[in-house]
Amino acid sequence: MIELNLVNNEFLRQFEVNFDNQLARIEYSEQERKIFLTKISIPEPIQNKKFEEAFIVKVLEFIQNKNLRVVPTSPKIAGFVRRNRRYKELLPVGIKL
Repeated sequence: MIELNLVNNEFLRQFEVNFDNQLARIEYSEQERKIFLTKISIPEPIQNKKFEEAFIVKVLEFIQNKNLRVVPTSPKIAGFVRRNRRYKELLPVGIKL
């Protein structure tokens, strides 16, 4: 597993990971105990499936630890949650992927 140091940049409303001197980000908006994950940006030099999944897992674990719900509006993140059932419990009631 890739070791990542996740930073919640509340000012820019994005989760950040600095990996190999590259900044990967997942942008979000927050309202009423829900976090909408709107966009994932990974620089090309570090773009690979293993890194992307490790980054998404780190963000979902952060959200879970804060007892928040997640609404993945980014297609990549929604697809990840759809494929990994254990994260479906983070979805708000009534949201299905």
